[in-house]
Amino acid sequence: MSLSALPHADPGVPDTRSGFRLLLWLEQRQLGGQIKATLWGTLHMAAVACFPAAVGIAVQAVVDGSGGRLALAGGMILALGLVAAAGDTMLHRSAVTNWITAAARVQLLLSRKTLELGALLTRRVAAGEVVAVSTGDVEKIGWFVEALARFACSLLATVGVTVALLVYRPELGLIVAAGIPVLALAVLPLLPHATRRADEQRAKAGKATELASDTVAGLRVLRGIGGEEQFLSRYRRASQEVRGAAVRSARMWALINAVQVALPGLLLLAVTWYGARLALEGRIAVGELVTVYGTVVFLLFPLRGFEEIAMAYSFSRPSAARAAAVLSLRRDTDGADRGSRGHAGPLPAGDLYDPLSGLLAPAGELTAVVCGDPDAAGALADRLGGHSPTATGDAPSVLLGGKALDDLPLASARAAVLVQDKDPVLLSGTLSALLDVPASGRVGAAEALEAAQCGDVLEALAQASVDASGDPMRTRITERGRSLSGGQRQRLALARSLVADPEVLVLDEPTSAVDTHTEARIARGLKALRADRTTVVLTSSPLLLDLADRVVFVDDGAVRACGTHRELLRSDVGYRAVVTRDSEQEEPSGKATRLEKAEETA
Repeated sequence: MSLSALPHADPGVPDTRSGFRLLLWLEQRQLGGQIKATLWGTLHMAAVACFPAAVGIAVQAVVDGSGGRLALAGGMILALGLVAAAGDTMLHRSAVTNWITAAARVQLLLSRKTLELGALLTRRVAAGEVVAVSTGDVEKIGWFVEALARFACSLLATVGVTVALLVYRPELGLIVAAGIPVLALAVLPLLPHATRRADEQRAKAGKATELASDTVAGLRVLRGIGGEEQFLSRYRRASQEVRGAAVRSARMWALINAVQVALPGLLLLAVTWYGARLALEGRIAVGELVTVYGTVVFLLFPLRGFEEIAMAYSFSRPSAARAAAVLSLRRDTDGADRGSRGHAGPLPAGDLYDPLSGLLAPAGELTAVVCGDPDAAGALADRLGGHSPTATGDAPSVLLGGKALDDLPLASARAAVLVQDKDPVLLSGTLSALLDVPASGRVGAAEALEAAQCGDVLEALAQASVDASGDPMRTRITERGRSLSGGQRQRLALARSLVADPEVLVLDEPTSAVDTHTEARIARGLKALRADRTTVVLTSSPLLLDLADRVVFVDDGAVRACGTHRELLRSDVGYRAVVTRDSEQEEPSGKATRLEKAEETA
């Protein structure tokens, strides 16, 4: 496959039953490239292997005083040099192409899996692990794919040259034939130890990366509470643990490299000593000794291919196992191929119903959901978006207009129901690019920004703009919007969701980082802009609850009460305790007083 054809139009369906099966699947997908690299490598090895014979002919021609044979040997060396250069160039080109192609295929598979799972991915796999798999592990998998072709041509060259030596000079060929297997297998006992130490280093590096990411993401909060030094000391300790693991890993690899240098040197010394004795006894010619010596030196070159494939497999097998573990994750049990299917007919519409909790969001209405357990709100939002709540997927699917979301193609489910998390992510780029999302076209960017009360955000972006016109839409937003406050990021994320204008919009605490006056304006703008559209807001804010057409109280994973905000304040103690932060054990007079305050706030 040519690099110009990347990325793959269809990376295929990987075999994720184990790391070894994933590697085998990759090899099968790139069989043509591997054969091409092996053929070029074999040509290169054959040309280099013939060099000692040509040099031996030249040396013997000088000893015999034959100018014709010397000229012939010179021509052979020149021709072999050209062939070796061409073969090596094409081998490198083919092998690197195999490496990049395999790495690109795995990265594309991981990207599609991330798109399929969404927020569920980091709940099932640590964020640091995901980063490590998509970077270091992908590189190691590509290394094995590249090294396999080099190993194949090294094996062919080693067997061929050893047989040729046995035929050419059996006395020296036997020494080489006995020593080559020892050299090829000498480092194998050390590789498991080296792999374990490398895995330890990788695990510690992943934890340090995750700690650094969390620290940067919460830097504003840390500065506010004066916790920078505590987190800095934690990162220092994690960094020192990574350094210690790296030193231990480097010591083992230094030992492996020492073995790879010492043992081939001993074999070369033995062959040279015995060959010199045979030459002194007149049993072989000087040119033959030079040929055998040069051939043994050449064999040290393909032996590196044996060592490389052993190292590559030792590293890539656990890396492939980790990649297979991520790729084997499923969004649901019976829709494993949903990510590969596009829209299938018109999008479903109607009431949104969750059979597990009993939550019903009527079509075209603003439904507010109050959860007794704040941590359960995120899980409920995921379910409403079509995500299975458990790894086994035994729970029934959410229904939209009577159709199970889990049975829909992934693209259709995502287009019909959009879930905005409690902590939405803003990608780096201009504001115009941020709002350029798949949308119905009914809501413009200006309308969405106005409804989300982003006026101050636009002013701040206009002031920070490097463009002469000061257009905020062309101002770049830093990664994750770290140059903005929490409330500004939250409002831009809400505007992005409003521009998409899905059939059903699920918002998890969309106003938790804004002040009450802004929250009130957002509530009115949201209700007006989403008129005749189904909107579900998970919140405990009285301002949003009072404007909702319907309020549902969910406790212990099930619907406990439904009605308007004011009705539930009067009739349901649990609801009132969550919304007003009251204890259930208050005196009746205290309850009445707090109820009056809650109604005044609403």
